[in-house]
Amino acid sequence: MCSTDKRKTKIIALCGKGGVGKTSIAAAVTKILISDPRSRVLAIDADPAVGLASALNITVRSTVDDVRNLLINKIENRDSGDRKQVISLLDYEITNALEERGNLAFLAIGRPEKEGCYCQVNDILKDVIKDLSRNFDYVVIDGEAGIEQINRRVMESVTHLMLVSDQSAKGIGVIATLRKVAAEAVHYERIGYIINRIRDEIELGKMQLPSDVEFLGFVPEEETIRNSDIEGKSLLNLSDCPALDSIRKCLDKMGIFHHEIPDTKCGCC
Repeated sequence: MCSTDKRKTKIIALCGKGGVGKTSIAAAVTKILISDPRSRVLAIDADPAVGLASALNITVRSTVDDVRNLLINKIENRDSGDRKQVISLLDYEITNALEERGNLAFLAIGRPEKEGCYCQVNDILKDVIKDLSRNFDYVVIDGEAGIEQINRRVMESVTHLMLVSDQSAKGIGVIATLRKVAAEAVHYERIGYIINRIRDEIELGKMQLPSDVEFLGFVPEEETIRNSDIEGKSLLNLSDCPALDSIRKCLDKMGIFHHEIPDTKCGCC
């Protein structure tokens, strides 16, 4: 798929309880999507901890919230100009905050420093990000544990909402809660969930899984991913293995991306 064919951008948001491996899956999704050199992919790190930047081995120089605070300072100093000038400034600053590598672009949302109500600023920023996303075939958003901040700080709608949990009862409980909140907080076209770090299907069979949301599949526990996290290696360099194959199948099931599963196996298999 290519951005020049005017197809609708697929905006994929991943949410789940902290510590379930959501960021690693977001990085793996990014790796899979950029494997097609014809596709342009924008990865957005919406978690203040900028874990996705680390997983992709990208250095963040500027964030959306840096741009936000710059504009707020200008407003407070009455130096912001009219709306057209503001949008032009934000377009320039957001573009400058992008980190690009081949067909991958990366944008970090950051952590807001200014307190108070700046709804107009946030709305303009969301419009800028929305316009930016139209230049890409896929947008992958790594969200915080909650889901409301995607609507509040990134964009009002996504096309595909992927909820992530591990095998813990708490993680599953968060999925159920996010499912209810998402119905009001985020506009989406498809929703489904992934269970991460499963040893085998017997373990999966012991779990009480949600019945009111589509089950996309499970991702097996993988030493290569765990070691990459420990050693701070980019998951973009991860070799083909069962975990990546499982995530490809989840994307295929959700209608996001179709790619034949490689016959070759990595050394971890």
